[in-house]
Amino acid sequence: MSKTILITGTSSGFGRDTAETLRRAGHTVYASMRGVQGKNREAAEALRKLGIKTVELDVSDDTSVEAGVKTVLTEAGKIDVLVNNAGIASAGVTEAFTTDQAKAIFDTNVIGLLRVTRAVLPTMRQQHDGLIINIGSVLGRVTFPFIGIYGASKFAVEALTDSLRYEVSQLGVEVVEVQPSAYPTNFYTGIQTPADTGVTKSYGEVGQIPDAMFTSFASRFEGEDAPNPHDVAEAVARLVGQSKGSRAVRTVVGAPFGSDKANEDVAPVQAKVVEALGLSHLEKVA
Repeated sequence: MSKTILITGTSSGFGRDTAETLRRAGHTVYASMRGVQGKNREAAEALRKLGIKTVELDVSDDTSVEAGVKTVLTEAGKIDVLVNNAGIASAGVTEAFTTDQAKAIFDTNVIGLLRVTRAVLPTMRQQHDGLIINIGSVLGRVTFPFIGIYGASKFAVEALTDSLRYEVSQLGVEVVEVQPSAYPTNFYTGIQTPADTGVTKSYGEVGQIPDAMFTSFASRFEGEDAPNPHDVAEAVARLVGQSKGSRAVRTVVGAPFGSDKANEDVAPVQAKVVEALGLSHLEKVA
């Protein structure tokens, strides 16, 4: 069945590929991004040529989010699926990131996700149906050194996903998460690095580790066995195609680095927590 789908952060990477994949699957896709008429104009035009509708939406701006979602609802009348994909990556010595940098990362990766979800949920609750797919990360379950701020934002997405999942389950809305590993996308081209370079230098050899890590990842991405970013779009498409209540709460895509085991170990603990609160009925979507 064709669904109306809103995706954030679709100018490139996972978002753009997911928009194209879902459109090919026969869905009505609204691809949102910043600068539809500006810096991302070419990307927007390319998507429109594929029959994908584009929407101006900046997840870090309340007014922009409200206007973008209103545009979709006015035209389509509903939103069946929301894919919260927009995000900012960061890597480097944690102490060397300024608080303003950390705020910007969280404003997009966490608060931005919440902004768009809040704008979409009222209509989903009204229709007693809807699916929200949050794009998290394996780094929301396991921690790499020097990826602390980005990882912290993705750990926050884990908590938001679970809490929202319980809160809206009896209102007919399902909330799940996709946890991608590292993939060769231009997500890393715009990666945030620490502004306080003096701090990084003061770490000596330790401060040079992040560059060495990314050199290693880059070489892996260029090899014959490089992971295919399309895996993420396919995972999202599978979730969209599944029936309500049958979807996995979390789907790891790519090298798990133990995040799959963490998911497996945490699930029964989390279920016991909800049981202790007398709220086990919130585990299953109505």
